[in-house]
Amino acid sequence: MSSASTAAKVKAPPSDTAAAGAGVRAVRRRKLLVLTAQLGLAGFIIGGWQLVTTWGWLDPFFFGQPSGIAQRLVDFFSKGDQATEFGSFWLQIETTLREAVFGFAVGASAGVVLGVLLGQNRFLADVLGPFIKIVNAVPRIVLGSIFVVAFGIGETPKVLLAAVLVFFIVFFNAFQGVREVDRNILDNARVLGASPLQIVRHVVLPSALTWITASLHTAFGFAIVGALVGEVLGAQAGLGLVIKTAQNQFDPNGVFATMFVIAVIVLLAEWLITKLERRLLSWRPPSPSESAVI
Repeated sequence: MSSASTAAKVKAPPSDTAAAGAGVRAVRRRKLLVLTAQLGLAGFIIGGWQLVTTWGWLDPFFFGQPSGIAQRLVDFFSKGDQATEFGSFWLQIETTLREAVFGFAVGASAGVVLGVLLGQNRFLADVLGPFIKIVNAVPRIVLGSIFVVAFGIGETPKVLLAAVLVFFIVFFNAFQGVREVDRNILDNARVLGASPLQIVRHVVLPSALTWITASLHTAFGFAIVGALVGEVLGAQAGLGLVIKTAQNQFDPNGVFATMFVIAVIVLLAEWLITKLERRLLSWRPPSPSESAVI
């Protein structure tokens, strides 16, 4: 009896290992299939765009052309200080990235702090709620114009506009995340003698972290948008200024080439935020959808 059970115990690990290996292979096959489909769709769009502009179905003067966009990208990155009227293209990327990252940091920090504070304090939420909704209702283009008038055409108004766009996204998610914290866990923490600061640190923030990190994926894209809008309204450098200049010169290839660079930047930022999210939420058990994929 004991020998049979021992043999069963010895035989169990190989089957588990085989199942785990099959799961890993299935995940890899799925990722490869998704990547192939993505590349195929991108090739179809770019190839179709090239064909319809070559055949004259769309006027490349207005819609650009993939071959012209590729040539413009080569010019941007190969001509050094002569790439744009405002200096090298790398300088424009650096300017926009700096404005977006600073705005993202300021807006996300303020959104988390205020969201957690108001989420725990119903009185403050009731008092400040209408004012927050009023500011959120103001069109962002108007705020950008106000910031440019107040602070000039330097980097400050771009950072502020990016911070405002990020703030509301993170704030509402942090606020809702705090409101969704399990009341039983909060009560148990208080019964065990946890201080308010300990409750925030060890209960509220970990519980709301899923909401907060989910908002960061969208927030960085809005930080880039805020920086670009500010640069279009008035700037001395930046990708938004490059787009505005290309538009004024009827250069759609320059506009699309700059948009392509912006898309690459946002995708890289999304990848980094995903890595950060997995690290911050490594303690969390996988959700049902994640378990199904695994």
